[in-house]
Amino acid sequence: MPVRSSTISRRVLTNRNIDRLPQPAPRLIVDLAKIQSNYKKLQAMAPQSAVGAVVKANAYGLGATEVVPALADAGCKHFYVAHTSEGEEARRALKGVDAEIFVFNGFWPAELPALRAFELFPVINDLGQAQQLDALAQDLPCAVHFDSGINRLGLDARETAAYLDGELPSRLQVRQYISHLACADEPDHPLNRTQLERFSAVAEHAESTIRCSFANSGGVMLGPSYHFDVLRPGLALYGGAPNPSQPSPFKVCVKIEAPILQIRDLQPGDPIGYGATWTATRPTRTATVAAGYADGILRACGEGGMARLNGQPVPILGRVSMDLISVDLSDYVGEAHPGDPVCFLGDDLDPLASHAGAVSYELLVRLGLRFNRVYRR
Repeated sequence: MPVRSSTISRRVLTNRNIDRLPQPAPRLIVDLAKIQSNYKKLQAMAPQSAVGAVVKANAYGLGATEVVPALADAGCKHFYVAHTSEGEEARRALKGVDAEIFVFNGFWPAELPALRAFELFPVINDLGQAQQLDALAQDLPCAVHFDSGINRLGLDARETAAYLDGELPSRLQVRQYISHLACADEPDHPLNRTQLERFSAVAEHAESTIRCSFANSGGVMLGPSYHFDVLRPGLALYGGAPNPSQPSPFKVCVKIEAPILQIRDLQPGDPIGYGATWTATRPTRTATVAAGYADGILRACGEGGMARLNGQPVPILGRVSMDLISVDLSDYVGEAHPGDPVCFLGDDLDPLASHAGAVSYELLVRLGLRFNRVYRR
């Protein structure tokens, strides 16, 4: 098969048309309207609960500065981050909109000035943190985290019993009780019911001013008994499947468009990429695409992963390298040229993550910084 020359090389370049020519850098396209649609879908699924939003890790890699205000416009009043610095970014993005921002990683006295300056509420993870907050800033609103079985952060069983017996300082301004499900993506896992029973016992002690929050994205799908007062979704907002074994009702809101840099034809026996892990067994047309693991497309996405060109599947060939990916155009119907965008993620988010032995969360939070980011409203 002869190599097809690029039509770009025959164009007359002028200052008037150069801005309209294809660009060699990848774009990350985030659809904020779809995030808002997913938020409203969650609200419809749990009409008796408020819907919060987990926006840690730069809103799962999509850009907290843009995502947070879009969620606020959709009605979100409860945001959750891991670090105080993420809370600062979220507060700035809100631009005066009234909302609560909770910091999962606990109360650390060194961060008290920032917590006050940006109106951030620490999540108390042990009785020692509660005592420190009581001594230093008892007027600062907070949440209390009860470990119901995931065994990471939160008051353990002994501390929970002590809290329920009144050993936690009573002067704290507690806004929420929270806990976190370990196996919400496995609806039949017995730990879900165990955790529900444990947190329900805690919720029975909540005063009327304290709201209870238990369900992450997967927890929402487990049904109303898991919803409590405030939902705490993350992945569902961005279109990932909370339960990989079931169809997702949420719209994927992100895709990568990476331009073709070069098209070439291989003959049987020709290898491609580092390590020569893939070798052509038939005449094969390939495209080299401007994206790689520096952009968050994991190395493990190679050899069998899938991208799309004009909606048609084009398999990834060989290894994903830092800046480049090769795809197979042999079965592609139509013309392809340098500059044409090859799409990753989108509706292939979960299948690509599964192929890589990862989860969709991982692909999202690893999205690179050098994209030209485009936000659609």
